[in-house]
Amino acid sequence: MFTGDSITDCHRRETDNPLGYGYPLLVAAQFGQAHPDRAPVWLNSGISGDTLAGLCGRWRADVLEARPDVVSILIGINDTGYRFSFGHSEVTALEYREGYRRLLEPLDGVRLVLIEPFLLPVKDEQWAWRADLDAKIQVVRELAREYGAALVAADGMFAELAAGNSPEHWLFDGVHPTPAGHQALAHAWLRQVS
Repeated sequence: MFTGDSITDCHRRETDNPLGYGYPLLVAAQFGQAHPDRAPVWLNSGISGDTLAGLCGRWRADVLEARPDVVSILIGINDTGYRFSFGHSEVTALEYREGYRRLLEPLDGVRLVLIEPFLLPVKDEQWAWRADLDAKIQVVRELAREYGAALVAADGMFAELAAGNSPEHWLFDGVHPTPAGHQALAHAWLRQVS
């Protein structure tokens, strides 16, 4: 089960492919090529525009009721972006930790993959997001250790990739991956899970 916001959603509800066109689809395809003897059922419950609170609100219906063996979560950039772009209330690191922990608590016995939220500022105003997002990234890292989850260190990965390339090559608006960005995210995911 992949879940999160638009980066995971990838237009899954607007296309014929329930995995969308991004990293969940790439992970499923590459996993299938590497493991032709295994045939997992891949699910995507990402919702474009979602925040941690939104994901918490639909957690039972969209994730727990599917009874997945593996849950992959990518959430948090909208909690930061909405604060700076639309004046939404701040979601503090403590609130983010408590909410994220509520997602993880009922998943005893489920293999967890936590993906750091990430940002490559392409607009000057996005630099102001960094401290807020960094605190959330730190929470994801701490929770991955606490719950024994695989951690996809996506923020650092994209920073390294952008060092030799323009940020827009990987994240066209600083947040949403390009095809190259989705491919990099899929490779990072598979390195942690396969």
